[in-house]
Amino acid sequence: MKNFFKSLKFSFLSILIMFPLFLTADEGMWLPLLLEKNYSAMEKLGFKLTPDQIYNLNKSSLKDAIINFGGFCSGSIISKDGLILTNHHCGYDAIQNQSTVENNYLKNGFWALSKEQELSNPGLSATFLVRVEDVTQKVMGVNNENAKYAPWDSAMQSVTKKIVEETTKGTNYSAEIKDFYGGNTWYLFVYETYRDIRLVGAPPESIGKFGGDADNWMWPRHTGDFSLFRVYTAPDGKPSAYAKENIPLKPKYYLPVSLKGIQPKDFAMVMGYPGRTRRYETTGGIKFLLEQSNPTRIKLRGAILRIMKIDMDENEEIKLKLSSHYASVSNYHKNFIGQNKGLVRMNTIETKKAEEDAFRKWVSADATRKAKYGTCLDDILSATENLKGYNLARDYMNELLFSAGGVLQIPYLVSDAYKMMKKPSPNPDTLKTFITETSNKLKNHFKEYNYATDKKIFTAVMKMYYNDAPKLFHPTIFDDIEKIYKNDFNAFTDDVFNKSILTSEEKLQKFLLAPNVTELENDLGFKTMQSVLDSYNNKILPLATPERRKLGIATRLYLQGLMEMKKDKQFYPDANFSMRLTYGKVIDYIPKDAVKYSYFTTLDGIIEKYDPWDEEFFVPQKLMDLQKAKDYGQYVDAGGKLYVCFITDNDITGGNSGSSVMNGKGELIGLAFDNNWEGMTGDLVYDGTLKRCINVDVRYILFIIDKFGGAKNIVDEMTLVK
Repeated sequence: MKNFFKSLKFSFLSILIMFPLFLTADEGMWLPLLLEKNYSAMEKLGFKLTPDQIYNLNKSSLKDAIINFGGFCSGSIISKDGLILTNHHCGYDAIQNQSTVENNYLKNGFWALSKEQELSNPGLSATFLVRVEDVTQKVMGVNNENAKYAPWDSAMQSVTKKIVEETTKGTNYSAEIKDFYGGNTWYLFVYETYRDIRLVGAPPESIGKFGGDADNWMWPRHTGDFSLFRVYTAPDGKPSAYAKENIPLKPKYYLPVSLKGIQPKDFAMVMGYPGRTRRYETTGGIKFLLEQSNPTRIKLRGAILRIMKIDMDENEEIKLKLSSHYASVSNYHKNFIGQNKGLVRMNTIETKKAEEDAFRKWVSADATRKAKYGTCLDDILSATENLKGYNLARDYMNELLFSAGGVLQIPYLVSDAYKMMKKPSPNPDTLKTFITETSNKLKNHFKEYNYATDKKIFTAVMKMYYNDAPKLFHPTIFDDIEKIYKNDFNAFTDDVFNKSILTSEEKLQKFLLAPNVTELENDLGFKTMQSVLDSYNNKILPLATPERRKLGIATRLYLQGLMEMKKDKQFYPDANFSMRLTYGKVIDYIPKDAVKYSYFTTLDGIIEKYDPWDEEFFVPQKLMDLQKAKDYGQYVDAGGKLYVCFITDNDITGGNSGSSVMNGKGELIGLAFDNNWEGMTGDLVYDGTLKRCINVDVRYILFIIDKFGGAKNIVDEMTLVK
């Protein structure tokens, strides 16, 4: 689930939907303020708190300890001094940026033995939810007059922008409005964001990433996927950029940490910020993913990974630079493969068709329903089919600009400064601010950049883009490659990388000292990126926008009709990176004939997987010594075993990485970090028998901090419950 949101840019089919049929008690990602509907089911599973103790505007509650970490993951506050617990892979970029070949914190780990040793991370943030408000009437209009618009239409965006501006005026808060149930319901989310976030602790990769790509999305798992940060504030407690005089946050609430351990069927609750689910995608949408979108992304990312892996294996410095980006690309490359296999295994298309047939039959039975909902499924199908014609080019553009990384990401980093420079009379102070911010972004970018690798990836992806995408949607830069370079992509790449300032931090920083719009616009790398974007804006978007609009409006009607048809069913909204709560239980599973997986793994399993010749299964000598001596301290279960990971049937997805896993009393028992291979369809279809949430046991986290890392000072600031 690493860096999930990087894979969402330019997505045509990121529509909000739900899966209302055959709901189980565990299924669904629920808004914390609406838990009254779920309370009795949660109590039956072992929930001991009240809904007010989870979400409350007038006093502290669990929601005040749950954060959006960095804009792409989840995290939780676990001490009175603002200590953050999140995943190792969520903190990976920050840890990598702090590392050098001489002080490689990815390889060796990092532990701050005092607050003075904690490391600042420019650009990293922690965002707290202040409140949520239903603004459906304000957005849709009292008489639902805005129902004729899709959620992303400018008319809707204008309304939501006005509400956000009114809400945040005169405050240091931010706000956003999100649509639910395909645009039938709208909620306003108000946030407070802190930007002085310091690294406190991280295990070495051999623990935090144990199992690597081989074990990614798999169970059983033995990965200590956690890292620790701290929120700092200005002396008056308000958000502030890094300053030496800043102090640790005094949170409204923080989670107590349980040492009591887990048992089968124990209640488990996950709170965090899940990304995107599309639980009521139609048959056309499923076919679209199976036949075109996923295979395209699998092919492209596979090529990128092969190039990166060769270079990373040859040089330790290159490996350090590229490791975070490699993990990001690899994560969803494997996810797309598993998703396709799961959709076929579950006969998803046949199941979806049966649901749609039942809806059509219900609509046809009533003239009023037929007038309102009669064409919505046909409209969804036709729009989805038409979008397939544009999607291949869109996918190639998306992968070239984002997954491929490197040279064509630079224009996005300089975009704010570029827009300001383009103005007839730019404000000098504002321009200076943008230039400074851009300079800092570039420094971080080039910490993860390798010229030779980027050059190979650029050539490979441009060739695939040219050969596979419909010629109608080719960017005009391909005309130059044909005419000037005679289709020699290597020669074109040589020119880009030899002449463009985008491939050199030194050249870019020099440019920023005396920025010139004409110089940038004539740069071959910049022109290439502009050509790709122009193709999207001028060739793809005009054709795709009407289909997207039709899809959005039809989806809203379809979901409205489903809720009307199934009035006795409890509907949950799709995930959309707003705070959600899911509840379930600790449970094992049987993935196939004659195979049964236990609900937990132990340190003994790490030793069993140890392979000194495979970096993904390397085990530090100190950890082996602790295991041999059974020196586990207070972190063992009643039988003397040290649990590493455990599984629950909580409903999670990308973005939930770093989410707290709590028992029925709201005490921290683990940290969610992955789904299992058999549950890869979870973004589209929930399978309660096979889908599992993989978590690090909090006792293993404490053991690594204390016994392995020697940073008992960090454990001492937590509230441990025995």
